[in-house]
Amino acid sequence: MRTGPLEAPPWVLVALIAGAAVLSVPRVTWRWFGLYVTFVHELGHAFAALMAGHRISGIELRFDHSGQMRSLGRGGIGAVWAGFWGYPVPAVTGLALIWAASQGWATASLSLGVLVLAAALLFIRNLQGLAIAAGCAAAAVLLIWFVPAELAAYAVVTLGIALVTGAVRDWINLLSVHTRRRHALSSSDAWILAQRTGIPGALWLTAFALVIAVSAAGSLWLLASL
Repeated sequence: MRTGPLEAPPWVLVALIAGAAVLSVPRVTWRWFGLYVTFVHELGHAFAALMAGHRISGIELRFDHSGQMRSLGRGGIGAVWAGFWGYPVPAVTGLALIWAASQGWATASLSLGVLVLAAALLFIRNLQGLAIAAGCAAAAVLLIWFVPAELAAYAVVTLGIALVTGAVRDWINLLSVHTRRRHALSSSDAWILAQRTGIPGALWLTAFALVIAVSAAGSLWLLASL
């Protein structure tokens, strides 16, 4: 069901940004919200793989915020495409949620999110992943059940801002892997893409950052227009 376009007074907007910061900045809350960001990251790989004609064979999620998506299909550009859309997707999703809320589609976006998260449960291949995925799906259901429709838009905007912030945080963590924690380099999407393509990892890091930056800029523009 579509409602009227969202209008948020400045004090409400500040409160929404503060709520998103509480979810995505302090270590104590990031420990939990970051699991959701990781889930969205892996779903980004999965959707990109499906777009490339691959078949998803499994998704693993772990409590240390790591994850892995496995797919079956021909390599080449399809594998590169699937490998790219991990880190940028939480930011893109956050932008999409803010747009949906601003246009009156907050409840619909929550319902779609529940369907996607529920469907993703079919592809989880480890117990930690099942716990994380089920928890994310349950949280989305609770939002639909218990958040009044007139407040759903505020919840969706908060979630969108938190996802964009989480994408920035994850990119900074990835950058530290390439600069200070090179022992973990083999887990980096940028490093893996560099091995597959011969294009330096620094360029992949830059490409991730550009998509995240555009999504963040778009989010700020939407928030300023509320």
